[in-house]
Amino acid sequence: MRRSIRGSRRAAVLLPGIAAAAGLLLSGCGAGQISETANKVPSVQGANIQAGDGKYAVRGALVAYPGVEGYQAGDNALLNVVLYNDSRDPVTVTVTSPDAREVVLTTVAAAASPSPTGSPSPEQSPEGSPSPDNSPSPDDSPSPSPTESPTAGPARIEIPPLSYVQLNTEGEQVLQLLGLNEAVLAGQNVTLTFDFGGETVTSPAPIAVPLTPAPQPSPIIERHTEYEGEGGH
Repeated sequence: MRRSIRGSRRAAVLLPGIAAAAGLLLSGCGAGQISETANKVPSVQGANIQAGDGKYAVRGALVAYPGVEGYQAGDNALLNVVLYNDSRDPVTVTVTSPDAREVVLTTVAAAASPSPTGSPSPEQSPEGSPSPDNSPSPDDSPSPSPTESPTAGPARIEIPPLSYVQLNTEGEQVLQLLGLNEAVLAGQNVTLTFDFGGETVTSPAPIAVPLTPAPQPSPIIERHTEYEGEGGH
């Protein structure tokens, strides 16, 4: 009887020790291993390209989502991008596109405001006609055309050494493509050319797609009353 009791006590002491050792072995096997998702590239919209043997980079070049109807020929489109200068010298970046009339650098506020239509307002007399009191206009200088906004300029961006410039709708300045040559839809591409002081790279930039599906149209419900089909009684 005494031997059996001592044996059961030893077994009770050994079992927790075996379980602890097994736990250490399992944890040791997992240490140092790389998970399957560690090397996956995140699925972020936008083109990523390099120029000048890696000294310059373009990250997240993405044309803003145009809506379900897409962009029509002649429309303007915003371009979100981050430009990097990993060299020890400043660089001037010029952005152009064969798919648009012009690429300009503008402020986010100016890009969000509606473009003028060119027609005179009710409070203004037509161009070239005298005012009602036949007095000259206080400002005889010509007004800028709709595409020559005072806040816009050619797409030339100065980047200091070992620095970057972020141009998107979350900041103060953004790039804008003026006068698209043809209609494009979400998911298609617009060709862009970035010139980093002579180091030129050309790449398609995608047009953003919505992150959530479009809402379903409301169903058409036909209502029937209890008087229908009774012959007008």
